[in-house]
Amino acid sequence: MSRISDTRIRTREAAARLVAVGRLPHELTVDLIYAEIRQGSRTTINDELKLWKDEQARNDALAAALPPAVAKAMLSVWALAVEQGEQVFAQRGDELEAETAAAITRARALESVNAELQAEVRTVRVQLDNQQARLAVVLADHAQAQAGRDADLRLAEAATTERDAVRAQSEQALRDVRSAHLREVETLRATHAEHEAALRAEVDRATARLEGVQKRVMLQTEEARDAQRRAEAALSEVRKRNEQLVGDVERLSADAAEQRRLAERHEKLHDRVTQEARGLQHERDGLAQQVALLQGQLKAREKSPSARRARVSRPQT
Repeated sequence: MSRISDTRIRTREAAARLVAVGRLPHELTVDLIYAEIRQGSRTTINDELKLWKDEQARNDALAAALPPAVAKAMLSVWALAVEQGEQVFAQRGDELEAETAAAITRARALESVNAELQAEVRTVRVQLDNQQARLAVVLADHAQAQAGRDADLRLAEAATTERDAVRAQSEQALRDVRSAHLREVETLRATHAEHEAALRAEVDRATARLEGVQKRVMLQTEEARDAQRRAEAALSEVRKRNEQLVGDVERLSADAAEQRRLAERHEKLHDRVTQEARGLQHERDGLAQQVALLQGQLKAREKSPSARRARVSRPQT
């Protein structure tokens, strides 16, 4: 039985004994009860004694209001009910003490678990500090790598700008070559037209001479034949010059195709410069040499058509 329930029960038993030996209920005090039972707190004794006194007062009032037999029977029933209540109260007290002991055990277990968790928390905090330190190192490395990438990006942008400048120069050189080629073709066309006009004029003159010869056919047959032979020779020469001009035009077309292939090759070299940023400086020098060589070839070709026009125009003079 629990100590609190035992104190309350012994308080009631001590009060009943004192009344049995001649004490009146209202004369009983906490000190008298404590002197009898020698246990429990005075607060518990005081509370239980008040309850007992209230019950005694109700019992006395009930005994005074009822017949003695009825009052005795009711007091017996009341005593049984009080006894049963005390037993239930004592049983419930034991259950509460058992629950309290179990709760204390669970609390101690929880304290042990809490201590383990605290140790884990400290370990996790140490690990977290180590991770934060490593993270700081990684962030510093990342910042350094980012700075290196920014520097590489600036170099790549500078290389791209320089490549665009070289490409613009190459495109301008190509446009100049195309313009020169067009002018040369126009010149050749004009020369061809002049040669054709001269040929027609010469044919007209030969026809006129042939008409005069026909009038003097009997007298100037040999002269007419000579004139005819000269006309045929001139026509053959003109045809040869025309064929030569056609060959020159075809060679110029081939030169233009070669220039286009060189321009496409030059574009491929520039695209490769974008992908090979680290070797941009060396490739840029190579491209500059190629552009210089291309310009030398273009100048050589610009001079070559003039020589061909001189060769073409020499038989006419």
